[in-house]
Amino acid sequence: MYRLLIKHFFRSKTVWLAFGILMFLSVLSIGTGKQFLNQKQAAIAKTAIQQEKHIETQTKLHEDDIGLLLYYLKFSFVNPLDPLAGISMGQSDLNTHIQNVKILNLEGQKYDTDLVNPMRLQVGNLDISFLIIFLFPLVIIALSFNVLSEEMEKGTWKMITTQGISSFKFLLKKLSIRIGFIYIILSVLFLLAKIILSIPFTVSFIYIILISYLYILFWFAVCFFVILLRKSSNTNAIVLLASWLVLVVFLPVLVNNYVANKYPVDEAFTMTIKQRDEYHKRWDTDKHETMEKFYNHYPQFRKYELTETGFSWLWYYAMQQMGDDESKAERNAMYDKIQKREALSASISQFFPPLQVQLSMNSIAKTSLSNHLDFLNETTKFHEDIRLQLYPKIFENQPASSVDWQTYKPVIFKSQSNFNILKSSFSLLLLTVLLISLGIYGNIRYFK
Repeated sequence: MYRLLIKHFFRSKTVWLAFGILMFLSVLSIGTGKQFLNQKQAAIAKTAIQQEKHIETQTKLHEDDIGLLLYYLKFSFVNPLDPLAGISMGQSDLNTHIQNVKILNLEGQKYDTDLVNPMRLQVGNLDISFLIIFLFPLVIIALSFNVLSEEMEKGTWKMITTQGISSFKFLLKKLSIRIGFIYIILSVLFLLAKIILSIPFTVSFIYIILISYLYILFWFAVCFFVILLRKSSNTNAIVLLASWLVLVVFLPVLVNNYVANKYPVDEAFTMTIKQRDEYHKRWDTDKHETMEKFYNHYPQFRKYELTETGFSWLWYYAMQQMGDDESKAERNAMYDKIQKREALSASISQFFPPLQVQLSMNSIAKTSLSNHLDFLNETTKFHEDIRLQLYPKIFENQPASSVDWQTYKPVIFKSQSNFNILKSSFSLLLLTVLLISLGIYGNIRYFK
């Protein structure tokens, strides 16, 4: 019986069409991920070379004035790209992985990013996570919507029940063939991704595989529940497609709008204006007032006194510091709201598997907004360290040769992942079990 069901399954043109579409899109999604990784990794690899050349050029041009030299010098802070980003790009196509910062006002430099085609951003990327979350469910629906209704419409279901064959086992066999078929394609997809994207076999990679398998099982549970309503094939198809539309398209958009409206980030604009305004108005403000605020921030620099005549780098860099200090409240408020957005999205996503899987994959691949916020916070610390190292050189008017510039290499950001596989997959597993249980309970009288 099982062998006959497998033969019948593979005789269907729908099966081979689904196979062809999935394999074509799998190769396309892996190619997209590979191209993305190559672009980012090439930029990161060039960073060390470019910084060395940049420092060498600028120190030759401004060797007699270290204050002017440090006005131009940039120092690189790098967020290395995990190969898993090729599976789930998240927001890493929007956010830069390299911060080239001067010791000037930082807030105006943090949010510089690469120029990206806006049409491409609007369409989005066909990465592997998109394929799994959006397109695999459609194939599952196409293969499963008429598993039971087709037998009933053709009149073969009664023949099965009268022959003493367990109708429940028969239905499970048909579904298991489809589950095995999709799982094999998904396994091939991950195998190709591992080889082509050079993904190491880590715990994080296993987490993505497990979440993907569980997500596929959830959609088979949805199909199982719907087909056991014992409606016609057309009704099943409409209900399942409507479920896909609601879960995968409509609800994520609704959640995104709700979260954005609940925590509007007005401080982003306010912070930008304030940090610029606080810096520029210092040109017309009493210098001693600026210096007093600077000394309050850095008591250790109070020993450097402001000269009454002429231009002073001490005053200029103190003025730059004021732009960051005066906009700090807006920056902290903005980051706080973004973190609240992320927390609220994570809470709501527990009830919507597609959204939950997307957020989980982004978190595992370190392409989430939270990861970028951590990077920006560490950029602030990196910038502060550079300032504390070089401020005394400027204020003492030391020659540029007094600094060992060879020690200033790009610094690598080390991100910490707090992803919890049990917490992230529990609700998805619970929904899957609930759908299967409801389907069986509602039809227990029909099965022998």
